This record gives sequence, C-alpha cells and structure tokens, in this order.
Amino acid sequence: MSLAIRNLTKARPPRLRYAVIASQVLGDSVKSEVSLTFVSESRSRTLNRVYRDKDKSTNILTFPFAPGEGEILICLSTAQAEAKQADVSFTEYLEHLFIHGLLHLKGYTHGSRMETLEQRIIKFFTRYGQNHCYRTGRRHRISKSRRL
Repeated sequence: MSLAIRNLTKARPPRLRYAVIASQVLGDSVKSEVSLTFVSESRSRTLNRVYRDKDKSTNILTFPFAPGEGEILICLSTAQAEAKQADVSFTEYLEHLFIHGLLHLKGYTHGSRMETLEQRIIKFFTRYGQNHCYRTGRRHRISKSRRL
C-alpha cells in the first residue's frame, strides 16, 4: 500500500497514523495507491463546483481511480469549523473524514452499509487507543452525543 500526503495549505494538519488507518480500511493484501491532499477553502470550493455542481467548500472530496486507489482531498479549515461546531476534537473529526474517504475509494457509496462499516472501523480504532466518533444522519457531520 502506498500513501502520499501533501499539504497545500498554510495550516498544519494533526499528526495521525494515516498509513495504519489506510491499511486497515483498504487491507494489506490490496496493492493500493492513495493520495491524501489537504487543500484550502477556495480550492475545495472550486473543485466542488467543477465536479459536483455545488458552489461551496466541502470538508472532503474523494476521487476513486480504481478499487482501493484514488485521491482524497480534505479542506482543513472547513473540517476544523465543523469539528468546532459539533464540539468534537479536530483530530477526531479528521480521522473520521479520512476513514470515510477511504471507504469511498473502496467502492462504497453513502448508505446504511457504508455507515455500518464506518462505525465498525471507528470502533476498532477506539478499542486500540484512538479517540473516534461517528456520524449522525447528516453526511460527514458528527455529534458529541453520538460518540462510541
């Protein structure tokens, strides 16, 4: 599994075990190439407008190239504002977004099957000392009251 991380912002993302999380979600036996890029709010908005016809920044965009391969773009400022609004740690929220993006790279789409798997993965990392939370019914939003 190959993971490339780039930060195109002035902000400093939290230090996470991205490779460990990616290996767990995608599986070690799968030969995957994943790019994780942290982008600015303006770049997020531009890409969201071009690829999704939504003229606003978004917390995460995922571009699968093949099963288990692709690019995940996370807007740090949007994710940080959403974490603060949900009253959860930024690190916790970022870990959750990364897991969510990896599941999209694996071929999952929004729905109960993806949500169940997402919660199972988060529970796994929680069991091993990682603090996580999971989403409410709104996409990519988490709530303090719904922590594992």
